[in-house]
Amino acid sequence: MIKLFKDNKKLNLSDYDKIWTKFCFLDESGSLNNIKDTFFTVGFIKCSQPYYINSRIIYERRKNNFYDEMKFNKLSKNNIGFAKLALDLFLSTKSLQFCSYSLDKEGEYFKNTFSENPWKAYEDISIRVLESSISDNEILIINADYVSTPKDIKFEVNVKRKINKKLKRLAIAGVCRFDSKTNDLLQLADLIVGTINYDLKLSTGLILKGDKYKKRFLNYFKEKIGISDRNFIDGFRSHIFNIFVDKDIKQRLPLKLREK
Repeated sequence: MIKLFKDNKKLNLSDYDKIWTKFCFLDESGSLNNIKDTFFTVGFIKCSQPYYINSRIIYERRKNNFYDEMKFNKLSKNNIGFAKLALDLFLSTKSLQFCSYSLDKEGEYFKNTFSENPWKAYEDISIRVLESSISDNEILIINADYVSTPKDIKFEVNVKRKINKKLKRLAIAGVCRFDSKTNDLLQLADLIVGTINYDLKLSTGLILKGDKYKKRFLNYFKEKIGISDRNFIDGFRSHIFNIFVDKDIKQRLPLKLREK
């Protein structure tokens, strides 16, 4: 028996039609090792059938003869068009969700909770954002961007073990990390987390002028989700998005803007 709950009732393997097995494609923006990279965002795309969005991206790649990696930090005149197209595909595909968590590495919460070990911090932040999105009748399969880590860091093992132990059930079926160059949904996650992190830097003055292609994609993204007149400082929620931003980031704004 798998210990899951739906309407306060235990679910067994025979209740497979009531259990949602969902795939998560997790990526990060920012560096925990670089002291100059102040904001850090972890986010993921969640879906039950990756086939639908993935097949649409593959079709458009072939149609447009575009085979480069989609990456926010590499946006240019040669690839921004396809990046916008990929975002359109994401927004128009049913049953997709995106969740993220952004922190200020110089903020009190990060320093008190995560600052001792940057690799442990990445693991703990990933656990927090994943755990917050798991419904009672869901089992998640995690695909994460590969990051080179010290030998004693067992991200895949620890994320699964800690979440399952805390929830006292099988909530994470497994975790595997891939080079994002091999997976379009990891690349799409990179575009979204990169956009959110960049907006926070612009909004708080960490970036003054900015890159024109990154700003074009950011503006296109905000226009598409209906928030052209605001930023992500206060987070954002819709039927697709759950973007959470730690309050320490807002403390960087002038006092009159914080209170809005």
